[in-house]
Order: sequence, then C-alpha cells, then structure tokens
Amino acid sequence: MKAGENAPHFSLSDPEGNIYNLPDLLVRGPVVVTFYRGVWCPFCNLDLAALEAERGEIEARGAQLLAISPQTPANSRKSQRDNKLNFPILSDPDSEVAETFGLRFSLPDDLIEVYKSFGSNLSHFNAGQDWRLPMPARYVIGRDGRIAYSEINPDYTRRPDPSQLLPVLDKLRSN
Repeated sequence: MKAGENAPHFSLSDPEGNIYNLPDLLVRGPVVVTFYRGVWCPFCNLDLAALEAERGEIEARGAQLLAISPQTPANSRKSQRDNKLNFPILSDPDSEVAETFGLRFSLPDDLIEVYKSFGSNLSHFNAGQDWRLPMPARYVIGRDGRIAYSEINPDYTRRPDPSQLLPVLDKLRSN
C-alpha cells in the first residue's frame, strides 16, 4: 500500500484480548502503524524503542501509535516489557493483515534453516504455524482512512527515523 491509497480495514487484538478496529481508531484521530517481524529481531526492537522515544510527540499531534506483528500474545507482552513500550502490539496470525497491505512474504527453506540454527524458530514465536513474515513498514493513516505516509523496506536492517512522521501528522492536523 502506498500514500494516497485507502488503508485496508483490520481488526486485531493485543495480548490482553482488547480488540483494535481501524475504523474505530480513526474516529479519534490519525493512526501510526508499524509492522515488525518479532521480539527475536534486534533491528525490530531498536525500531520499537525509537518509536517509543517519539511516542509523546506523535500523541501530542492527536495520533495513536500501534505495532503489528505475527508473534503470539505472550511474545508481544515480552516485546512490550523488554522494550518498555507504552503502545499496543497487535497480533496478526499468519501475517494476514500484513498481506492486505502487500507486505507478507515466505522465507525460503535455506533461510529457515539459518534462522533455526540461530535459535529463531518462528513457529515457536509466531501465532501462525508457517514461516511468513511482514516486511518492515510504517504507515500514517489519516482520519479519512487514506494512507498519508508509507515507508516499506525489504531490508529489515533499515528503518526510517520516527521523527519523519511528525511533519506528516502536523499536515494532517492542519487540514
């Protein structure tokens, strides 16, 4: 999904079972959504910490911040605890919502073996039973449901600075 397109509606839950519906969230203001691979990914954890550091500025602009991952609720709790996050992490079993955004991909067999050799058996971390992940991505979705900002990078080691979201949110506030 790219800027200017309508964001797909989704309904996902956090580790406590609270349901987050995109249309309901947009009633309160813009939504910043970040897709990440999981608690086992050090680059994802650094990115989540950077978002947490910018969370106050994001919320001051009337936006809500949330993360989406295919991991289990228990692993989402671990992500929140280990990274000291004060925003929800929603569970996307089998990366189905990631698929609606065009982000889901399957790991090839040889890479699966590499991940397992490093102790990252995704079938133990994720809510689904397969080896599909979302590409790291970040979106700002305006109250009208349109994507105002999108950043997608297949290179999981490269993430945009969260401060890049602030001018986008300022512009949404002035419209």
